Amino acid sequence: MNRRLIASAGVIATTAMLLAACGGSSSSSSSSAAPAGSAAASGAAASGEPITIGAAIAQSGPAGIADHKDCWNGAQLAVDQVNAAGGVNGRPLALDVTDIDILSPEGITAGFQKLTGDKVSAIVSPFVIIPPPALDAAAAYGAPYMSGDTNIDAQKMREADPAKYGNYFTDPAETFYGAGLPVFLTQLSDAGTWKPTNNKVDIVRGDTAYNKNIADALIAAIEASGGKWTLGEVIDITAGTKDWAPVISKLKASNPGVIVVDHWIGAELASFSQQFAADPVPGALVYLQYGPSQPEYLQIAGPAAEGYVWGTVIGTGNTSPEDKAFRQAYQAAYNVDDKTMGFVYPAWCFDMVNVLANAWKNVDPSDFKAVNEYIAANPTDGVTGHLDFSKGAVNIYPDVAGSAAEGVTHYFYQVQGGKHTVIAPSDDAEAAFVLQPWQK
Repeated sequence: MNRRLIASAGVIATTAMLLAACGGSSSSSSSSAAPAGSAAASGAAASGEPITIGAAIAQSGPAGIADHKDCWNGAQLAVDQVNAAGGVNGRPLALDVTDIDILSPEGITAGFQKLTGDKVSAIVSPFVIIPPPALDAAAAYGAPYMSGDTNIDAQKMREADPAKYGNYFTDPAETFYGAGLPVFLTQLSDAGTWKPTNNKVDIVRGDTAYNKNIADALIAAIEASGGKWTLGEVIDITAGTKDWAPVISKLKASNPGVIVVDHWIGAELASFSQQFAADPVPGALVYLQYGPSQPEYLQIAGPAAEGYVWGTVIGTGNTSPEDKAFRQAYQAAYNVDDKTMGFVYPAWCFDMVNVLANAWKNVDPSDFKAVNEYIAANPTDGVTGHLDFSKGAVNIYPDVAGSAAEGVTHYFYQVQGGKHTVIAPSDDAEAAFVLQPWQK
């Protein structure tokens, strides 16, 4: 596909330079040690005062650590790439990383205020579980806040008061997970690659507002399907679930044609995958929401992961030159492969740093208002897709945008041969859907 051309030129042109530099030490300055394996800057050395990007990265706590490490890695790779190419107008980029408690308002506020107190020129963070404190702390400071919150409520805050929250730039809302899933299921069914045992959809619903928003959007889409799909059981779970037998028992009693596990923690979804594969609902198509993107999913689930389908509203493809170049550089820098890398936040945070670097090439980094206005008015293309922040959140294909050149891609993956394989949208797919083991 002829898309993301700006990213393609930038990533491909510097891949060889980055690969040659992988054995060195990090060039960034941060409040914590950079992740092992980050690429060192090479080539023309940037000089002058660094432009510092604050990174709010959870490094301890019960949830989100894998995603946050992925974001740190992706941001560091972008910093190293920019510095290897001479920096931004000759100035090097640097990361100022601070640990953050993403589960409490106080912890979120403290983490962001630590960075603003350091006088950073922008803030990058994959997400926080409670967005308002982060938005408020960033708004009071004024610098660009590049987020992957995937949160409809945060987007509504920005829409309601763009003068206050105009520095908040983010990815598509989590509601697209729910709204887009019946479309994907219908495409599979209509194509004849999968014949549902029935049209009932059961939802295993997590206890966060994020998962409830997804479930609400999915239920609305089911009701709007004109009878193509019907709502079955909604089974509520809590974070930390390890024994999935009661849930599986309810699913077996319901006997749906589709099972949606609306839960985002990769390790817990891996546990579900193992237990369900040992005692499945025969014939049901099982979709897992997002969590398999985290590296520990495949590591924990092992062979039991085979066949499961999952999705993400920001992901990493594997068909275009820029996708392949990014994967090659990232995997070499961090000693991972297609089975052990993250598939969401490495690319997203890599893109966010490059969006900032592009703006700073044209606008004084210290002029926060001008930088925010530049980002909103000047779309760029990245590994994750077309990044138009004019409305705060980028557009999404195929849910809203008519082509991949107009937004980021809502990807659906299936574990095939022990690795994540893109199966939709069809114009960016690596392979077709195959029947899950318990469907054969």
